[in-house]
Amino acid sequence: MSIKVTFVGTLGSDPELKFTQAGLAVASFNVATTKRVKDGDGWKDGPTSWVRCTVWRQYAENVAESLSKGSRVMVSGELSQRDYEKDGQKRTVWECQVEDVGPVLRYATATVKRVDRQKPADAWSDPATDLWATPQADESPF
Repeated sequence: MSIKVTFVGTLGSDPELKFTQAGLAVASFNVATTKRVKDGDGWKDGPTSWVRCTVWRQYAENVAESLSKGSRVMVSGELSQRDYEKDGQKRTVWECQVEDVGPVLRYATATVKRVDRQKPADAWSDPATDLWATPQADESPF
């Protein structure tokens, strides 16, 4: 079972970019999230939760090029829980199939650079029906 989530955290290491045998790019990275609670005049950190994140294709290459260890990020995707056993102990890991990820601009600045990508022949809709591929009238939509 998986659920849609959006969370903020810190990258624990640089995204790891790999390629499948079919040539598809996949990037994996761990995000740490820690709840902070007010404790008198100060703050107290709760336990840290780690989420293993995976992103595919061109998006994976963009993530690997743009984000690094220590980056504060906002992640949106499908979260799932997986149980396994290691050294006789039962363990649980949280995994997120990423739909969107980006830097949290409260803690950093970012320069956005559009990626020039070439779409495969079978990828997207027919150019005859693709609104972005055909010029539109300069008429307000409202």
